[in-house]
Amino acid sequence: MKIIESQELLNNNKHDFYKTFVYEDSKNVEQIIENVKSNGDSSVIKYSNDYKDGNFCSAKDFLVCDNEIDEAFSLTSKKTIVAIKDCIENITDFSTEQLKCIKSLDLTINDSHLGHRLIPLESVLCYVPGGNYPLPSSALMTTIPAKVAGVDKISLTSPRIKPQTIVAAKLAGADKIYKIGGVQAISAFAYGTETISPVDKIVGPGNKYVMLAKKYVYGQCDIDFLAGPSEVLIVADDKQNPKLVSADLLAQCEHDKDARGYLICFSKKFADDVIKSAQEQLKSLKTKNIAEVSFEKSVIIVANNIDEAIKISNLRAPEHLELMFDGAEKMSHKFRNYGSLFIGSNCAEVFGDYCSGTNHVLPTNRAARYTGGLSVFDFIKIQTYQMLSGSYANKLTPIASEMAFQEGLMAHKLASDLRRINEI
Repeated sequence: MKIIESQELLNNNKHDFYKTFVYEDSKNVEQIIENVKSNGDSSVIKYSNDYKDGNFCSAKDFLVCDNEIDEAFSLTSKKTIVAIKDCIENITDFSTEQLKCIKSLDLTINDSHLGHRLIPLESVLCYVPGGNYPLPSSALMTTIPAKVAGVDKISLTSPRIKPQTIVAAKLAGADKIYKIGGVQAISAFAYGTETISPVDKIVGPGNKYVMLAKKYVYGQCDIDFLAGPSEVLIVADDKQNPKLVSADLLAQCEHDKDARGYLICFSKKFADDVIKSAQEQLKSLKTKNIAEVSFEKSVIIVANNIDEAIKISNLRAPEHLELMFDGAEKMSHKFRNYGSLFIGSNCAEVFGDYCSGTNHVLPTNRAARYTGGLSVFDFIKIQTYQMLSGSYANKLTPIASEMAFQEGLMAHKLASDLRRINEI
């Protein structure tokens, strides 16, 4: 793990530390999407079998049937089911309270009615990765806010889907559960096939090919955002326990070899202590082969003061941000760019991953500069309306007509002029 001085970053805003993960254009991704778009189910079967995302004989195999759901419950331990239900309760409570923050609006102003309505999306796809690990937590994080928002049709899909993911999807309220994945799944749900209906929005994490596919189909349907490899940035002072800090870094690093853990601290000694602790924990870590690679490519920054730490953190805009220093709560408002914030040494990022209630589908790749994480708001449209009296329309006519004239849009001007009272 590399240790660098803060001035190296503050004096060079093009430093590698600030670089984003590049989604290179892939002709293969485009070809798969176009083939699925043209050939439907047959292409989904072909690519799923070719890439070993499934073993399908026909399109009937795409859907997880009732017997498979029952089997999944029988294969999942009672302890796991209880944990899933506890997660569902907390995530549902948080999403429900979030929804209360936005209300329909109906105003009467100058003899006119103006307002907006909150209208849920009709259909969404929740994509759950099925690569290195089963991710029932992602099934909960994508499905529950859609359910709370009132989405009519919630589909969930995951390649090589595991029993615990099926259980989580079912308990969270997914209407249909599929076992296809990859680029072919994104294309199928964006454009539709003989057996799969197209959706209004696709949400959820995935590998770089899934992200490229989401980028390609955006416009045909909506997406949440393009997420790169997972990351955490921890700001910790010397009073913290190096074991906790190193454990949190490794928890992020074990996602995959492109994941990163970043630490901003205030002394070289603390940096060394964290590295030593991580090396010790790696010895017995079952995911060492992945976590060690990511950890070695991660970075520790030694800052001179908290102001430098704040500036560097805001520039990096990490997916997860942990504040582990004296006065963190009072200083937290100065940190502006992050996917999700964890304040204090008790607040491990892993709690946000699973069960505290906030969402773990978060912006990476410095996208936290302009967007937040997945939430109930992603499944709602805020749509305005207006109704005007004749007298108020008459009052607006000269204003609208003048603006239309200045823009050279004469049909606009005509449509306005004809609303003038006694001139129709």
